[in-house]
Amino acid sequence: MRRTYVPLVVLVSLALVALLVYGVAGVGGSTTLDDAVKDGERPPAPARALPLLAGGEGSLADWRGKPVIVNFWASWCDPCKDEAPLMERAHARLEAKGGTVLGVTVDDATEDSQAFMREYGLSFPSLRDVEGELGEDFGTTGVPESFAVDREGRVVAISRGQVTREFVDGALMLVGA
Repeated sequence: MRRTYVPLVVLVSLALVALLVYGVAGVGGSTTLDDAVKDGERPPAPARALPLLAGGEGSLADWRGKPVIVNFWASWCDPCKDEAPLMERAHARLEAKGGTVLGVTVDDATEDSQAFMREYGLSFPSLRDVEGELGEDFGTTGVPESFAVDREGRVVAISRGQVTREFVDGALMLVGA
């Protein structure tokens, strides 16, 4: 009786391996921003109109033709606190070239985000991604995450996690700031 099950197990195993091979071989071009940037591509950056923390509405599209670093952050995020001074220095360099750091607050109350910006002396604009739609468009999984966007609106560098000075310097060079 055992022998009849062995061939069935072998056949099922072979079928699963075949599906795995087909799936891996069938993968075409880049499927994420990370893959595309890693492959030297410059995919278009997602843009979506959202409320601005300071009031009104804004979008990455408002900065088309200018260098931008999009930075997803939250007031409760310790790495966000650590990178805040570096983001403000990046903003000063971008602003001199007509660009900006464009913050995007995530899972944060408006008052907490505003207090964070005051505490760290942040002068760059920040969008409120209340529903997480822009984060989803960028494929974010947490905060902080940053995306360098060139003057043509294309993603040229990505930092998943707290940025380093090396990332910021490289990103600023890539976007022409």
